[in-house]
Amino acid sequence: MIVPQLALVYGAYLVATASPGPSNMAIMATAMRDGRGPALVLAAGVMTGSLFWAMLAATGLSAVLSAYAEALFILKILGGLYLLYLAFRAGRSAMRPATGAPGRDAGRLMPSCRKLYRQGLLMHLGNPKAVLGWMAIMTLGLGADAPAGILPAIIGGCAVLGVLVFGGYAVLFSTAPMISLYARLRRWIEGGLCALFTVAGLKLLTSER
Repeated sequence: MIVPQLALVYGAYLVATASPGPSNMAIMATAMRDGRGPALVLAAGVMTGSLFWAMLAATGLSAVLSAYAEALFILKILGGLYLLYLAFRAGRSAMRPATGAPGRDAGRLMPSCRKLYRQGLLMHLGNPKAVLGWMAIMTLGLGADAPAGILPAIIGGCAVLGVLVFGGYAVLFSTAPMISLYARLRRWIEGGLCALFTVAGLKLLTSER
C-alpha cells in the first residue's frame, strides 16, 4: 500500500510546487536578472521554508497552530506585508532606466547571498497556506493504517522534488536565451512581478482564512 500512497502525495506536492506563484516567479526573475548562483540561493531559502513547515506538520504542531486563529492571522498579515514590500521593490526596479546589462541596472546593486536566502525563506514562512498545504499532504499520506517508514519517505521524497523544481527553474531561466529575453523585456517582467506580488499580498491581507 505504500507505493500508491506515496504516488498520491508526490503528485500533489509536485503540482503545488511547480505551479506558478510568487516563489517560482521570484526564482525565475532572479535567474534571468542576476544569474544562476543567486537564483539557486533564493531557491535554497524557499526550500528551507518548505521543509520547516513539513517538519512542523510531521510533528503535529501545525494542527495546534491552525487551531489558534490569532496565530494564523498574524502570520497572514506579516506574509502579506512582506509580499507588498517585494512588490514595491519590483516596481521600483521596473521604473529604473536600463543599461543593457542584466543585473546591472542603474542604481541597483547585486543582492548578497544572505539577502537572497532570507528573501526565499521569509516568502515561504510568511505564507500560512504552506502550513495548510503540508497538513493536507500529511493527511493524504498518513492514516491509521499507514506503514512504518512512510513519514521519512514523504518528507524525503518531497524534499527531492522541491529541489528539482526550484533548482530546475533557477537553472532553466539562467540560460543565455532567458537572460537575453530579460534584457529586452526587463520592465515588463519586473512590472509583472510587481503585479503578482501585489495581488498575492493583498489576497493574504484580505482573505478570511
